[in-house]
Amino acid sequence: MATLAPSPPIINSLNSWRFVDWCDYEAERDRQSESSTKLYYYQQRLRIEMGSEGINHSSIGDLFAMILFAWFSQPDAPISNSFNGCLLEKTGQSAAAPDIVVYVGEGYPQWQPGKTRYIDLAKWRVPDLVGEISDTTLSSDLDEKKHLYAALGIPEYWVIDVVGRRVFAFRLGSEQTYQEVQVSGCLAGLPIALLQQALEQLKTQSNIATAGWFASQIATLGID
Repeated sequence: MATLAPSPPIINSLNSWRFVDWCDYEAERDRQSESSTKLYYYQQRLRIEMGSEGINHSSIGDLFAMILFAWFSQPDAPISNSFNGCLLEKTGQSAAAPDIVVYVGEGYPQWQPGKTRYIDLAKWRVPDLVGEISDTTLSSDLDEKKHLYAALGIPEYWVIDVVGRRVFAFRLGSEQTYQEVQVSGCLAGLPIALLQQALEQLKTQSNIATAGWFASQIATLGID
């Protein structure tokens, strides 16, 4: 009996959306499991992005990790957990690997030996917040990925524009579409403008110094 050859890699679809079925997505996911690529699957289309980061992307990614640490280190802050860059998957439908993944409260994913390394959304609740750090991917982050995350039912989505030093924040409305907001719901009471000010600080300060500045700013907000 003839043996079917494995499907060839879809690596030439880097940074573009290509129509493939779910089985091809799974084959590519398993093929790329040890690489640094990021996979997105939505409406039977696959996008592959390189996981290696440029200087600005990496610096801003670390800054936002420190921002989250500062926010959730405040007194009486809720339990939270982050899984930045981890693959989210809804079997047969959608998949994504956001730069920022935040769970607020109990019930966040925990890996067990022998289980999948990605977050299976059939077994775990969706994150409270996801975000994309957009260096060369802004158009897709504000279009296809925005619709993808809305379809998954993720309450809040941030797009951090590296070049324009902007933060776009969206909350999921009653019609399952995102509406831009100026105050975060996940980081309850945080003005989005403060995040943009932090990006401006990077023009003259390191990301560690900027994180310290952010911590000093939120201490004066008086948010319970």
